Amino acid sequence: MPEHRTRPACVACGEEIRTVRVGLPSNLPFAGPLTYAVPEGLELAPGDWVEAPLGKRAMVGVVWDDAAEADAVDPAKLKSVAARLNAPRMHEPLRRVVDWVAAYTLSPHGAVLRMAVHLPAISQPEAVRVAFRAVADPPQDGVRMTAARMRVLAAAAEPQSAQALADMAETSAAVVRGMADAGLLARVAVAPELPPSPDLSRPGPALSEAQNAAAALLTSAVEARRFQVDVLDGVTGSGKTEVYFEAVAAALRAGGQVLVLLPEIALTAQWLDRFQQRFGVYPTAWHSEVSPPQRRRNWRWVAEGAARIVVGARSALFLPFRDLRLIVVDEEHDQAFKQEDGVRYHARDIAIVRAQTEGVPICLASATPSLETVANVERGRFRRLTLPQRHGGAALPTVEICDLVETPPPRGQWIAPPLADAVSQALAEGEQALLFLNRRGYAPLTLCRTCGHRFACPSCSAWLVEHRYTGRLQCHHCGHQERVPAECPTCNATDSLAACGPGVERIAEEVAGRWPEARVAVMSSDLLSGPAAVRELIESIGRHEVDLIVGTQLIAKGHHFPMLTVVGVVDADLGLAGGDLRASERTFQLLTQVSGRAGRAERPGRVLLQTVEPQQPVLQALVAGDRDAFYQAEQAARQDAGMPPYGRLAAVIVSASDLGAAMEFGQQLAATAPYSQDIRVLGPAPAPLALVRGRHRVRLLLHAKRSVNVPAALRAWLAGAKPTGSVRMAVDVDPYSFL
Repeated sequence: MPEHRTRPACVACGEEIRTVRVGLPSNLPFAGPLTYAVPEGLELAPGDWVEAPLGKRAMVGVVWDDAAEADAVDPAKLKSVAARLNAPRMHEPLRRVVDWVAAYTLSPHGAVLRMAVHLPAISQPEAVRVAFRAVADPPQDGVRMTAARMRVLAAAAEPQSAQALADMAETSAAVVRGMADAGLLARVAVAPELPPSPDLSRPGPALSEAQNAAAALLTSAVEARRFQVDVLDGVTGSGKTEVYFEAVAAALRAGGQVLVLLPEIALTAQWLDRFQQRFGVYPTAWHSEVSPPQRRRNWRWVAEGAARIVVGARSALFLPFRDLRLIVVDEEHDQAFKQEDGVRYHARDIAIVRAQTEGVPICLASATPSLETVANVERGRFRRLTLPQRHGGAALPTVEICDLVETPPPRGQWIAPPLADAVSQALAEGEQALLFLNRRGYAPLTLCRTCGHRFACPSCSAWLVEHRYTGRLQCHHCGHQERVPAECPTCNATDSLAACGPGVERIAEEVAGRWPEARVAVMSSDLLSGPAAVRELIESIGRHEVDLIVGTQLIAKGHHFPMLTVVGVVDADLGLAGGDLRASERTFQLLTQVSGRAGRAERPGRVLLQTVEPQQPVLQALVAGDRDAFYQAEQAARQDAGMPPYGRLAAVIVSASDLGAAMEFGQQLAATAPYSQDIRVLGPAPAPLALVRGRHRVRLLLHAKRSVNVPAALRAWLAGAKPTGSVRMAVDVDPYSFL
């Protein structure tokens, strides 16, 4: 068979040994799948899940179809596959994606494979579900019939689970099981639970001419089942979701599966409701907040083709779809799609690779596409579908500058008079207002007025953020926490600690003093425990049970609040500091998104940007509503510097428990760096966050022309690099964060 490779005859027995390559999900630094012998009588095919020994451990792995030459290993020393597992095969497109990601990111093959594996779903078969129904001739003698038992019998004409029957009869599941033991109910096996099927007969909303045109192009690519990258570029509130729902419906009508990627779990709440309104059911979800038993079921449903549509975070990209027909990446520009530790990859880019491997279309949706996407449109690689107007006739909000130098807020406060007046007017007219500040907690720095002591993280190069709601100081990099002390730990002065700068909790405190009659909600990830809490808050805002929202970027994207008319950005300069390559682009995208929350229905919207630098190009572009002018200026600056997307970057991050050891290894790497006309290497230099979780960090940055094969250059450069002791080395191709 093609999946078995014949090895030389075993010296001891003279018989030929059949072999397969098995990928093992682990962080061990294997270049690829390992070779195993196949026991007599065991038939294996590529994609089969198997149990195979590794050292003294038994590991779950997947049969690969690597056709490389046999390793120079004595056949008699090969270990054998132990067993084939009863799990759906991993199809070839996903295996090819794993190969590609491992090669592109320079990650161990097994580390990438781990992201495509859910061991409980593979190694634990689905438990048989037991239901209970009434028997035709229940025993009469010696059986006591209580009122609860009578209610159970009345509800048990059809098989039901113990808990379902108990709920219907207003009793406990123990009563139901006791009745089965007494012969009053029969236990019956029922088919495994499956997700409900979408109702494709439900009509979607009436679309505008531009929406219909975009939907027709998306749908035609789905029906043709061809690889095509479409960029759904629409202003905030233009109805992008309803447009790609038409393509989703086309894929479902064809019997296939759909994957929708969202950058943050918080965005799923309203999206799930919109999907349910359109298709009558909720889709299968895949993110960190899904319970382990449900994750096991969801993985199986995807692999068996029962889950028709999956919505999830970036990890959903590695699910084992059986018949994938469409991928959608919503808010494709969002930095949350970049995995910053472990296997460092960008989900948008890998989603395109997966779509190409599967031979299916992919839709990238955004009101503010990334410059990488814009460049690919201009190169003719992607097709742009434009939605230039808001849906339903709503107008885009007006955007105004609030110059904090000319109209500063009162001393000790952060909301300037023009913004305060706009909020007051909105509240007086029964509307809602949003104050946006992308900074969690109460204050980013706490210091002693007496001696100047600043509270810093003991393990990171970062100040501790005060969280007044919990009475703690916290590091947002490593999670270190400590209580706010009653006195300064350096000079022992009491009542001397001062909070410097605002976070959302401090803005909420000011709001409570300014508008005591307003119903205020703070929307920040550290104050909301998971998607259920986010959903509850969003629904309460939608019902106008909240007048004034104070929020971080959690509130900035994807939400639709018809009564929200005023958005105030407390610190529009916040994201522009630090010299990050993408600072201007990221700030423009974020402020455009948060501005887009205003005036999404019939009431006009107004946005006020508080700033000390009103001439910043980002802010001027927002005021003018001229996105294209901003993009052109940003593109020109990147082209002049040869920076992405017009050049290539890769970071090599060296860390160690000792700064000297990290710097010494970085200097060794620099000495062997590949310098040429097309490549230069900068560093080593301490990272901006030079200490994280007790480890000192230095980085080297490879800068290359766009034509350079950066992964190949990195492999050649780093092939002989062998960190020792506490030194660790990580590679980030196409870095997004430079901290």
